[in-house]
Amino acid sequence: MNLTVGDHSARHLRRILRQYLANWSMTELADDAELALTELMANVVRHVPGRQCQVVILARAGGLRVELTDDCPKLPEMPAHPEQLAESGRGLLIVATVANRWGVVPHAWGGKTVWFECDAPAADG
Repeated sequence: MNLTVGDHSARHLRRILRQYLANWSMTELADDAELALTELMANVVRHVPGRQCQVVILARAGGLRVELTDDCPKLPEMPAHPEQLAESGRGLLIVATVANRWGVVPHAWGGKTVWFECDAPAADG
């Protein structure tokens, strides 16, 4: 879905993500996936001129993949020494903590896709 996002957009997208996860019987991923999505959405709101992005939510074998694509060429950077009391700058650290994998794909046309994946817990037995 193509979106122009604002300060309250993450709340609506979390609800959509939670519904997808329920339909896919992956509700155990909801808390971590919602937190990672919120952090990536906050980056779009703060750093992307025009606040436009495309969001893709995909079920994959063994889990979930979420992608946010925008037309801003500036790549996100993981802070080398994040300040504990800073009001910003910890979003990618949070994504890296709650997701199993994440990354950034720069595009030749100048934009980028930031993505994360959350793995479903292995079934016992």
